[in-house]
Amino acid sequence: MLQKFLEYLHLEKQYSPLTIQSYERDLLDLKQFFSETESISEIDQATAKQLRNFIIHLSHKKLSERSINRKISSIRSFFKFLLKIGYLEINPTHSLQNLKQKKKVLVPYTEEEIYSVEKYINTSEEENKNQDHFKTIRNHLIFEIFYQTGIRRMELLQLKTSKIDLTNKSIIVTGKRNKERLIPITQDLTEKIRQFIAYKNKFGIPYEYLFTNETGKILSEKYIYNLIHNYLTTATTKHKKSPHMLRHTFASHLLHNGAEINSIKEILGHSSLAATQVYTHNNIEDLKKVFNQSHPFGHKNKKNEN
Repeated sequence: MLQKFLEYLHLEKQYSPLTIQSYERDLLDLKQFFSETESISEIDQATAKQLRNFIIHLSHKKLSERSINRKISSIRSFFKFLLKIGYLEINPTHSLQNLKQKKKVLVPYTEEEIYSVEKYINTSEEENKNQDHFKTIRNHLIFEIFYQTGIRRMELLQLKTSKIDLTNKSIIVTGKRNKERLIPITQDLTEKIRQFIAYKNKFGIPYEYLFTNETGKILSEKYIYNLIHNYLTTATTKHKKSPHMLRHTFASHLLHNGAEINSIKEILGHSSLAATQVYTHNNIEDLKKVFNQSHPFGHKNKKNEN
């Protein structure tokens, strides 16, 4: 039944390969738990009590509330599918509740921290001109695209050169559920992409996908994560150093500089405004500025000052 469910996600729901892999991983974790502790060979035989035992098991493993809730969501979707096709009559997830998550405020990198990374990368590029120049300019461009477009890690890895419009300075990325969206890019970033594609073409490096190794193979998610983590380590002491934090920083900097939140939502590819608001948390100084400029009591009474 698991394989049929995954096919359903691919064919009917049209989920992306990455999303389907996530569902499969969550359900295989459940299957392994059942085989080790509940003597059940197939997860579709699970009872409500056994599913709760799995959640308790995850809690004891110190998984975050967010990770556990994602697995609960995967399990719910699986059993809803079984009900849909008439395989089951009773849903064992009916009483399964999400764990309460602590709200975390993500603190974006400052513009100074981003500039510091840029300075480090430029110095590194100059030093490596006569060594591994391809790798250096590629990695620099990866950082630039993350910060200047706010795209997700998998969206970057799946970016095809055919989806890059250098004339109109825009890229088309394929996001969650295979939804495409157009993102404008700066003239400077356009030129860097143009030069990189020309470099790949000159040395016969396959360029169907923008970011590959020297043989044309797409880079791994882990490589991208480690690359960005190492770059950010040179400029910030913040605990989180990841492509996702560059996405958050991109959105925060746009908002700070006057971008409208609905426009940011479209660029990020969010289906709801609530998801965008997570990335666009204002700092207290921004809130003070908005208050003083917008609220009647925020304005000083000039008459009283004279």
